[in-house]
Amino acid sequence: MMDNKDQKHQRRIRYKGTHPKSFEAKYKELQPEKYTETIQKIIDKGMTPAGMHRPICVTEILDFLDIKPGQIGLDATLGYGGHAQELLTCLNHQGHLYAVDQDPIELPKTKERLEKLGFSEDILTVNNLNFSEIDLIASVSGKFDFVIADLGVSSMQIDNPERGFSFKTEGPLDLRMNPKVGVSAADRLKEMNKDEIEGMLIENADEPYASEIATGIVNHLHQGKDISLTSDLYKVITEALKFIPYARRDEEVKKSSQRTFQALRIDINHEYEVLYEFLEKLPSVLKPNGKVAILTFHSGEDRLVKKSFQHYFREGIYKEVTDGPIRPSMDEQSSNSRARSAKLRWAIKS
Repeated sequence: MMDNKDQKHQRRIRYKGTHPKSFEAKYKELQPEKYTETIQKIIDKGMTPAGMHRPICVTEILDFLDIKPGQIGLDATLGYGGHAQELLTCLNHQGHLYAVDQDPIELPKTKERLEKLGFSEDILTVNNLNFSEIDLIASVSGKFDFVIADLGVSSMQIDNPERGFSFKTEGPLDLRMNPKVGVSAADRLKEMNKDEIEGMLIENADEPYASEIATGIVNHLHQGKDISLTSDLYKVITEALKFIPYARRDEEVKKSSQRTFQALRIDINHEYEVLYEFLEKLPSVLKPNGKVAILTFHSGEDRLVKKSFQHYFREGIYKEVTDGPIRPSMDEQSSNSRARSAKLRWAIKS
């Protein structure tokens, strides 16, 4: 047994003011099981606590899936595990839920969190895989009664500055869902020319100032300056858009920064390619009458899902699909700002 005098007490990160602002200093939000009252206060304000993710359209998804104990299901994007927890509760320890996620940093935390809630390996199997590899899971599990996929970036990834997903906090310009795979966003920009960057911004984010931003990035790099931090890219975008009238410049820079980070994230994670592969494989992993529900968060994703569902419906492979996207309720949108761009579509296998 270790002597008490050998144990070093770790002090909390100090911060100015009455409330911590940096991700690392938000010790209460990063320990939700210990500070439940603080967590609830933040949620009641319509915010998402740091390091957490609030599942979206839970009621709508569960109503559609109508899960019965004994069924076999797949959560193709486990994330924080909010949807998975609801699915497992519906299964009532009968049947099995398979879950995959490509993020090796968050996956072990979520698995441990769900185990503490009583969902161990007898009911839940977790794998560190991209959801385009659902055929590998189905080769072990057999076909599924239901599949869900939430294509949004988890709040844990957005909030953590070390992941580089947001221009709002400084960190390395990475943006990889799996930091062990591929190149960072910073390295990717060095590989691209002006036309390629402009095309990426238009295709992945419908960026109206794609030409100006692409020119700014290329000129910045050609001058021997670095774009290795999230703040570096934000400054380049700000400089590129200085021609916009002052009265609306800040808002336009903010929107363009959001779209630029989105476009880069989609590019380096090959999000459209893996989503297309996932949608192509879906019919082959569903049982007859099997159901799939997919949440998207931007127009490019939604178009791919819509086209795939309609194509397989015309082919007779799906017997029913949504007429249009289902949006979160106004109550959910007002209580969770990250739900506002969500669209839910579903399909049922013939």
